[in-house]
Amino acid sequence: MTASADRVPCTVVTGFLGAGKTTLIRHMLENANGKRLAIIVNEFGDVGIDGEILRGCGIEACPEENVVELANGCICCTVADDFVPALDQILSRSPKVDHILIETSGLALPKPLVQAFQWPAIKGRVTVDGVVAVVDGPALAEGRVASDMDALQAQRAADDSLDHEDPVEEVFEDQVACADLVILSKSDLLDTDAAARASALVEEHLSRAVKIVPSTHGKVDPSILLGLGLAVEDDIENRKTHHDDELDHDHDDFDTFVVDLPAITDPELLARRVSTASEAEKVLRVKGFVDVQGKPMRLLVQAVGPRVSHYYDRAWAPGEDRRSRLVVIGLKGLNRPAVENILAG
Repeated sequence: MTASADRVPCTVVTGFLGAGKTTLIRHMLENANGKRLAIIVNEFGDVGIDGEILRGCGIEACPEENVVELANGCICCTVADDFVPALDQILSRSPKVDHILIETSGLALPKPLVQAFQWPAIKGRVTVDGVVAVVDGPALAEGRVASDMDALQAQRAADDSLDHEDPVEEVFEDQVACADLVILSKSDLLDTDAAARASALVEEHLSRAVKIVPSTHGKVDPSILLGLGLAVEDDIENRKTHHDDELDHDHDDFDTFVVDLPAITDPELLARRVSTASEAEKVLRVKGFVDVQGKPMRLLVQAVGPRVSHYYDRAWAPGEDRRSRLVVIGLKGLNRPAVENILAG
C-alpha cells in the first residue's frame, strides 16, 4: 500500500546508542534538494544534545522552529503525551513541511511508534514513509551491538532469573526487524571481511528483503532514504518483534544522568577521561557540550563506549550560558560517583 499524497510522509530513524542517527539526519538536511523538512528528536536523558546539534546547524531546509524535541522519556512510551502534540505543532507550520524526520532515542522500540500512526487523530494527516535503522558497523563486525558488551554479559550471566536474550540485544533486534532500510555506519573503519561479518549479523534478524547500505559520516543520498511511500503503519503487524505480546515496556536496564564540569583547557585530556570512564564502568554513551577556556566556540563531545570524538560545532551565542554538561547513558547499576570522579579528573 502506498501513502496518500494528502498526508505528510514521515521517516522514522532508529538505531542503537551512538550508531550515527544524528549524523545521518544532518546529512539529509544538508542535501534536502528543496524539500522543507521538520524533525522530531527524542532524547533519553535530561539535556537535549541531539536536538541542539540539529537546531544549531543553520540549514535553510530545516529552520530552528521546525526542530521539536521530546525530552520526557522514550518516544515509544509517551506517544499520546508528547508525540501527538509535537506532530500538531509541526503540521501547523506555514509554509507546510514536505517531510518529517523522527529520530528515536537509542533505547526506543519503533513498532509502538509506527502503530500510533493508525490512530484516527493521526492517520488522516501523516504516514510512515519508511523506517531506517542505523547500526554500528565496527561493533557488529566484532559480534556486538554496542562498543563494550563485557559488563552487560557479566550482568546477564550473574542473574539466574534471566531466561531471555540480553535486553540490549533485544532492542537492537526489534529495531532491525521493523526496518525498511539498514544503514551500516562507520564503514570507513571496516575492511571487506569486517563489513561482511557486520552485514551477516544484521541479516540474521531480517525476515524481509531489506537492503543494507554502507555509510561513512552519514553520507547517504537522501533519495535512497526519502520518498519510499510504504505506508508502514498498514504493514506493521507483519514485522515481528520480541515485545509483540507486551502492552508496554520499560527501560529499567539503563541509567542516565548529567555531569556538570568546569571549563576545560585540554580537549584531548577530556577525551581520554571519557574513554577511561567508558572502559572502567558500564557506560554505553556520552554526549554533550563543553566550554574550552580561551576558545570562542563550544566543543561537541560524543562517545560510544571507549570511542570518543570531539570538535567545535559553533560559536557560543552572546549571553549564552557557557556551561559544560555531559549526558551519560549506561547499564543499570552504573557507578555514577566513579564516572563523575573520572570525568572531573
